[in-house]
Amino acid sequence: MRRFSDNAMRLEGQKMFQVLARTKELERQGREIIHFEIGDPDHDTPEHIVDAVYDSLRKGCTHYTTSSGLVEYREVAAEVTNRSRGFKPNINQILVTPGANVQIFYAVACAVNPGEEVIISDPAFVSYNSIIRFLGVRPVKVPLYENNQFRLDPADVEKAITNKTRMIIINSPHNPTGSVMTEEEMKRIYEIADKHDLYLVSDEVYARMIYKDAVTRFSSPSRYDHCKVRTIVVHSFSKSYAMTGWRIGAVTGPEDIIAKMGLLLETTTSCVSPFIQEAAISALTGSQRPIDDMVEQFRMRRDLIVEGLNSLPGISCIKPQGAFYTFPNIKGTGLASEQFANLLLEKAGVAVCPGNYFGEHGEGYVRFCYANSIENINKGIEKMREVLKTR
Repeated sequence: MRRFSDNAMRLEGQKMFQVLARTKELERQGREIIHFEIGDPDHDTPEHIVDAVYDSLRKGCTHYTTSSGLVEYREVAAEVTNRSRGFKPNINQILVTPGANVQIFYAVACAVNPGEEVIISDPAFVSYNSIIRFLGVRPVKVPLYENNQFRLDPADVEKAITNKTRMIIINSPHNPTGSVMTEEEMKRIYEIADKHDLYLVSDEVYARMIYKDAVTRFSSPSRYDHCKVRTIVVHSFSKSYAMTGWRIGAVTGPEDIIAKMGLLLETTTSCVSPFIQEAAISALTGSQRPIDDMVEQFRMRRDLIVEGLNSLPGISCIKPQGAFYTFPNIKGTGLASEQFANLLLEKAGVAVCPGNYFGEHGEGYVRFCYANSIENINKGIEKMREVLKTR
């Protein structure tokens, strides 16, 4: 009997979760581990959001709801889009989903045929490649370069387009590098997608996390077509609202593709829990002060970890503009990315994610998530210093 489908054999998963599983096992064995490997804010979900869930549960909001999501949530999401991106989508352009990963899956599954191509950056968030390959689609990878602050170059994107290209996926602020595209770069990417009649998926999960000292401000290609023609905006509450475990988000796009994505959600998930959706409403309508404070704390931690990494032998690190990741160059250590990560974990109890997990152009780099305490950042830097001095 054949054990697996061809699709199953192409599955890769998210390797940072595999690193996390390894660190959790080491902790069960009594090891102290400092976690820089997983993109999970160390803050608790703001209290008013938690209270909204309690209230919703007590009201009995524990049954099925419409697959597309609560009308109240989609109306609030449309208002927030109007304030943040300058246009108000109608609610049939918005689909409520369990987090953002599945939004990428639904978009590719509903818009791209097996054998066609999707352009992504290299390095890129690991799920893009895994989803694309699982669906029998070909990922076409456009390199990012440190000397360009890891920003996606529109000229490189256009060179990668063939007659099989169906979609471009962009991500700003960027995981794993923390880069932020300029408004001009964003506009040019949209013009390229428009010229070649392609879908443009804009992963804006970290949109709230651009630092006040960043040289660029947030921009979205959705401003050019209001998500009516080709732009699909990916969004979730995981990072900016410290809600990674809640699994809630909403995707905005052209009505026809959103309708198909909704049918796929209906087929695979039925609906998103209504009490979680009410928490999302509370997140969007309640005080944003906890979010602003959290982002400011991340900015201070970024400055601390960048300074610390640049003080280590063989390591150099540019300052990211957004998200909560650094992507230091470790080529001066003479170690490959996985060798470096294994050395830190085994000898220092410091967990990081090898850069090659995010693509071949991530080799020679590692990703640090600095959503951790100042105490742990300082401790982690000193542990790394000792290991790198004595290896």
